[in-house]
Amino acid sequence: MSSQAIDRRKKYTRMVLKESLLEILQEKQLFSVTVKEICELADINRSTFYDHYADQFALLTEIEDELIEDMTNYLHAYNVEQKVEALQMTEKLITYFASKKRVCLTLLSHNSHSSFEQKVRHVAEHFIMQNVTKNNHTDKATYQYMSAYMISGSIEVMKMWLENDMDKTPKEIASLITNLSTL
Repeated sequence: MSSQAIDRRKKYTRMVLKESLLEILQEKQLFSVTVKEICELADINRSTFYDHYADQFALLTEIEDELIEDMTNYLHAYNVEQKVEALQMTEKLITYFASKKRVCLTLLSHNSHSSFEQKVRHVAEHFIMQNVTKNNHTDKATYQYMSAYMISGSIEVMKMWLENDMDKTPKEIASLITNLSTL
C-alpha cells in the first residue's frame, strides 16, 4: 500500500474521531465521554483510536491546538498598529471562526470543559502585548488590564454572535469589536 493511501486513511480517521467527539460534546460533558463512545460513533475500533491518541483529552487538545495555530497565523499576517489592518484582521478572524461555528460553539460551551477559551486569551494577550505596547507609553501592568478587558469582551461578543446564528455580518461584528476596543 502506498504511503499516500496510509496518510489519507490517517487523516480520515483523525477527522472522524474529532467530529465524533465534537458531536458528543454537544450533549455531554467531556468528563463523562468515553473512548468507547467516540469509537462507536466514529465506527472506529478502540485500538485504532489509541494508535492516534492517548485518550479523549488528547483528542480535544489536538482540536483546540489546530484552531489556535490558525488563529496565530491570522494574527501575524496583520499590523494591528494600523487601525484599518486591525479591522481587517478582526474581520478575517471572525470569518474564520464563523466557518468553524460548530467547533467554536462546542469548545466554548460549558460541556467541553475545554481550555480553548484560555488558549485564545493567552494568544490574543501575547499578541497585543507584543505589538501594541511597542509604541505606547502606557505601563505594562495597565496594558495587561486593558487587554484582559478587550479580549474578554471580544470573546463574549463572538460567543453571542455565534449563538445568535451570526445575525450580523463578520464586517459588522469586526467593526463593533474594533470600535469597542479603541474607546
